[in-house]
Amino acid sequence: MRWLWLAVLVVILDLGSKQWVMTHFALYESISLIPFFNMTYAQNYGAAFSFLADKSGWQRWFFAGIAIGISVILMVMMYRSTAKQRLINCAYALIIGGALGNLFDRLVHGAVNDFIDFYVNNWHFPTFNLADVAICIGAALVIFEGFLSPADKTAIDKGE
Repeated sequence: MRWLWLAVLVVILDLGSKQWVMTHFALYESISLIPFFNMTYAQNYGAAFSFLADKSGWQRWFFAGIAIGISVILMVMMYRSTAKQRLINCAYALIIGGALGNLFDRLVHGAVNDFIDFYVNNWHFPTFNLADVAICIGAALVIFEGFLSPADKTAIDKGE
């Protein structure tokens, strides 16, 4: 459980960045920072890639329940893992922090606030936030950890 500080850090950075954007931008306002990156204040009523965003509102509670469930399951898994399993514990903490950051938005604002907008010409990747980044990095670390051979995992766990 010693990695929960990372989850708390993710929540603080995520909520702080979202609050800054909500304070300084109007909804859907966009500022170009570099040729392929905008800061664009948007709200997502669904999940990743606006999945179920067009539904009547039940999805808010559905995704909130998923975030709570995943966070509890990962905290239990983190509790059961050893402190030496740094990579997987770090991954769990990143996912927990991201899930809780987006959960806060759903419960308080009714939607997840996004602001990171990457694009090429007229094609825009779906707008996202720091919680989404943490979740993706955490998921990638879980996948990476799964590819390590048992000998590699032992070396990492021993800090070698």
